[in-house]
Amino acid sequence: AVVSTQSTGTGVVLAAEKKTKSILYDDTTITKMEMITKHCGMTYSGMGPDFRLLVRKARKIAQQYYMQFDEEIPVSQLVQRVANVMQEYTHSGGVRPFGVSLLVAGFDQETPYLVQCDPSGAYFAWKATAMGKNHVNGKTFLEKRYNADLELEDAVHTAILTLKEGFEGQMTEDNIEIGICTTEGFRKLNRTEVKDYLAALN
Repeated sequence: AVVSTQSTGTGVVLAAEKKTKSILYDDTTITKMEMITKHCGMTYSGMGPDFRLLVRKARKIAQQYYMQFDEEIPVSQLVQRVANVMQEYTHSGGVRPFGVSLLVAGFDQETPYLVQCDPSGAYFAWKATAMGKNHVNGKTFLEKRYNADLELEDAVHTAILTLKEGFEGQMTEDNIEIGICTTEGFRKLNRTEVKDYLAALN
């Protein structure tokens, strides 16, 4: 399950459940979120290897833009170009569509963006959304909890609470990941920070 909420012009929060098939996995090697540019991060629901490929393509698109124009690619353009890649794979011979939906969080000149990309290549912006397992319950919860005046801290709490809606077992700093995108850039919270947020909610 993946959840994201926007706060009033100050940032975007991504929260994702990290699923492991075995307790023997080294969970520090499993990640659900990646930085694409300094001000843009991405998470997914679906097939991990497909996400890895799209992250690589997105980073390449961003770097090519930077080399050409000497500035970071606007989030809207990055999303559009990644969506174009996904759409191409729906009708090209010898390939299958990507088995992954993306949530892109970014910040452009004082404006936060939260955009979802589907395997079909369709993309749309959200104020708050949930996808993956139990996304219907997540969206219903967000419709009740979300308001336009959310501060960043409240947005983090709302994202965690939404994730809890369909969470199986105990939620800990080891099995969820949280990313925050603000004017300063995109960053993933470390385990201590995640633990503190979870403790504040209990």
